[in-house]
Amino acid sequence: MMLQIPEVLTKAEVADLRRLIDAADWVDGNVTSGTQSALAKRNEQLPEASPAAREAGERILDALSRNPLFVTAALPQTVFPPLFNRYAGGQTFGLHVDNAVRQSPDGRVRIRSDLSATLFLTEPEDYDGGELLVEDTYGVHEVKLPAGDMILYPASSLHQVRPVTRGARVSSFFWIQSMIREDAQRTLLFQMDIAIQQLAGKVGAGAPELVSLTGAYHNLLRMWGDL
Repeated sequence: MMLQIPEVLTKAEVADLRRLIDAADWVDGNVTSGTQSALAKRNEQLPEASPAAREAGERILDALSRNPLFVTAALPQTVFPPLFNRYAGGQTFGLHVDNAVRQSPDGRVRIRSDLSATLFLTEPEDYDGGELLVEDTYGVHEVKLPAGDMILYPASSLHQVRPVTRGARVSSFFWIQSMIREDAQRTLLFQMDIAIQQLAGKVGAGAPELVSLTGAYHNLLRMWGDL
């Protein structure tokens, strides 16, 4: 399942975060690449241990914890500390798939990457190119979102970033280990939870049928949950 999550950060929060990270020192993006990715990756990145990266990452994690759509869709167990990249001057990231396991340099965070996320930090009119292309069984999906919006998609997907030919594309990217390993099960629970919320607004949360449906949701979560 691919899902756009709007306004993870407000415009003011994006502007504050950009002032923080734009003033930091950036390095070659291949510092976090696997062998295959290094062949296709041409961008810049904030070092994971950078104070600016750590502070900006904490702001994003805080925003995610307050975002009900993200929580409903991802059912997060662990969110990898957000990283930051920048594309300019023709830089690109060719077709690749993300590593199945991610570990922070200090070894404190080690996750199975069930979901990938890109949080856009540049307005789309401020750069040319830079579209995120994600492949699935329905074809190739092109993503270029307003600053503050985020795309969430299965980490098993083949994806790439088109060359940026004007301006700079700045974003945060990270991975999530979900309580639900299988994408199909996670999608079903997401659809079910959204329907429950919509029905609650129409018939009231205490309706017996809604209580039964909510119980079924939690029993499926209990059955499939990987904690």
